[in-house]
Amino acid sequence: MRRVSATRSELLGRRARISLAETGRDLLKEKRTALMREFDRLSRSALAAMRDLEDRAGEARASLGEAVALDGPEAVGSAALAASGDVGVELETKSVAGVPIVELDHEPVRRARDARGYSLSATTPRVDRAAEDFEAVLEGLLDVVAVEISLRRLAEEISQTTRRVNALENVVVPGLEEERDYIAMVLDEREMESRVRLMRAKGCSEKEGKEH
Repeated sequence: MRRVSATRSELLGRRARISLAETGRDLLKEKRTALMREFDRLSRSALAAMRDLEDRAGEARASLGEAVALDGPEAVGSAALAASGDVGVELETKSVAGVPIVELDHEPVRRARDARGYSLSATTPRVDRAAEDFEAVLEGLLDVVAVEISLRRLAEEISQTTRRVNALENVVVPGLEEERDYIAMVLDEREMESRVRLMRAKGCSEKEGKEH
């Protein structure tokens, strides 16, 4: 324990700081609870999105395999090379318990048949189906990435908040309580010594009065 001045004002100061630290700790715990609740919600969303992505990927592989088998790899490859397009992605920020969480939002990935850029006369419905299924995979992948970005930010904030709670709970508050108790003990000892001196002085005065 560091050296402290055992005065009444220091005792009051320690009590005030303990109260402030405990209030801060409780607020941080509430913040952590809110963050963990959001983390749990997003975790369920991420799990559902990953399962959906697996289903979409399975369908895409199956439709691609069918297109390659029946239409030939050249036709499928030619359509893939001719296909073009961009996906608009935007980052948005929302607040969770006062913490800014970045979210990824994207435009629809699935396109109409005539918007893919390849020749409609040179492709079959099987190629169109494969293209549509892989667009669905890309859309699902972006959904998973969007949730993972938020989860990573929440996990970092939960970890940081937990460290702050632990520091207040296990270091700051116990240290202040130790200093408070030490100051109170010293003040009590001083008060006791002062009373003893007064009693002795009073006893001596009474004794001298009787002798005279």
